[in-house]
Amino acid sequence: MCLATAYFKSTDEDQVLAKNISNIEIDGEWIIMTDILGTETKIKGKLKKADLVNGVVEILAA
Repeated sequence: MCLATAYFKSTDEDQVLAKNISNIEIDGEWIIMTDILGTETKIKGKLKKADLVNGVVEILAA
C-alpha cells in the first residue's frame, strides 16, 4: 500500500497538510484527501505534483 504526505507549497516553507493519505479526490477547486483512518482534509488549491513512489503530494494555493 502506498501512503503519502501532502504538503502545501509556498515560497517560505512547506507545510504538512495531512499524513498517511490513501485517497485524493478533486472536486472543482477543492482537493479532498482521506487518510487511512478515514479522516478527510479538504483544502482549496491546485494539485502541483503527486509522487506516489516517494509518498509526496504537493498542493499550491488557489
